[in-house]
Amino acid sequence: MAAAPEALQPIFTAYLFPKLETKLIELLRSLTSQDWEKQTLAPRWKVRDVAAHLLDTQVRKLAAARQVSNTGTSKQISPAELAVLINSLNAEGVRQYSQLSPGELISRMEAAAKESADYHQALDPFAPAMFPVSWAGEEQSANWFDTAREFTERWHHQQQIRLAVNKPGIMTREFYYPVLDCFMRALPHTY
Repeated sequence: MAAAPEALQPIFTAYLFPKLETKLIELLRSLTSQDWEKQTLAPRWKVRDVAAHLLDTQVRKLAAARQVSNTGTSKQISPAELAVLINSLNAEGVRQYSQLSPGELISRMEAAAKESADYHQALDPFAPAMFPVSWAGEEQSANWFDTAREFTERWHHQQQIRLAVNKPGIMTREFYYPVLDCFMRALPHTY
């Protein structure tokens, strides 16, 4: 059997999580109190809110992983219902974690980042993921794709913070190319 074209090969990003998270923690530690209040490209979120969102999504995913054995796909809901659910969860998480001091938020994020990296690295990349990458048109995804999706989330929001405070650092081949690779897989579904 011939190998799949390069564009269809899995994207393995789990090994990048510790490096990307180290960059995030370094960035957050470098922020001034004024930086935490700067507006990001996300119209409703300041830097503090984006950082809170990053912590919330990690904590929530890890909690879900502890509660669910990987025995099948998650409950199927419509894209509209999924958007409402995600927006509601995000708003609640930002409300909860943006109340933390920057030091406490960073401390909790460090612990969650290590646990999250360990979680993604321990997954069988070809086993069914807990959540499908629905924006790419999948009803069931392999772990490697859900991990790549999670990587894009972590990269994207860190980049929002970096743009707000004018501190570049992750627009590199090592970090950005896997993000583009993952996003390109949605094009056939999107178009």
